[in-house]
Amino acid sequence: MNFKMLLKPVLILVSAVTLFSCNKEFSKLQKSGTTEAKYKAAVKYYNEADYFRASLLFDEIVPLLKGDSTAEKAQFYNAYCNFYQQQYQLSSYYFKTFYSTYANSPYAEEAFYMYAYSMYKDSPAYNLDQESTLTAIDALQTFINTFPNSEYADNCTQNLIDLRERLERKAYEKAFLYYKTSGVTIANYKAAVITIDNFKREFPDSKYNEELGFVQVKSQYELAENSFFRKQNERYVKTLELYEAFVDQYPNSSYNKELVKIYENAQDKLKDVIEQEEEIERLKEEQNKKKEETMLGKN
Repeated sequence: MNFKMLLKPVLILVSAVTLFSCNKEFSKLQKSGTTEAKYKAAVKYYNEADYFRASLLFDEIVPLLKGDSTAEKAQFYNAYCNFYQQQYQLSSYYFKTFYSTYANSPYAEEAFYMYAYSMYKDSPAYNLDQESTLTAIDALQTFINTFPNSEYADNCTQNLIDLRERLERKAYEKAFLYYKTSGVTIANYKAAVITIDNFKREFPDSKYNEELGFVQVKSQYELAENSFFRKQNERYVKTLELYEAFVDQYPNSSYNKELVKIYENAQDKLKDVIEQEEEIERLKEEQNKKKEETMLGKN
């Protein structure tokens, strides 16, 4: 019989007995151990990377260590226990609380950074709600402002770049979504134009600006096309303005060939609209003139 096959069940049994013994010992410590014993055991578990057991003990003893010389370290360890367990909301809370409580501690700067970094780690992907991302950006920027020469400053800067790229991608997807769904309602053409304006103001150096500028011209043209007659003049005029601004900024863009067609169509449509407006005005003047002549005839 294979020796490894004989050894495997023995190892499993030994592991099970060891685990049972450890659990029994840990349970006994929780029930009847002194605060000092629990603190030492929690530090031991922490150093062994058993953050779950360590955090259970720290949670128990931290309220009992107020004023004690070990209270500061216990809170610091406990914040890290939660961080290493990927409980980032809790770790951000504990690190922030530590900094507020022990602002003069040698660990204070690190705690502030870990508070901000925990917020960064908790920030979601770009396609989800970005409220926590804004909070993380504020925390990271505050750290840099407070500790500009910190060894963690470069990490914070990189974290900020990453978070701002998420916001940029979120804003890009939002603007593009309005354009993609514009066939559903004419309001989405208008929303796309406005959202892209906002995007360009917020992210003037974005890599998406050329593509969104192209989409904006198309959206404005489609908006004009599908508008009531009285709105078409100003909306075709804006199409021409957006096109000219785009070409000035991106004279060699790959989108220019398609945009030239839109520009020429917009010019033709605007000319038709102006002619119709002039004809309407002429008919109105004729009608008013006939009314005046009729009134004079009656008198």
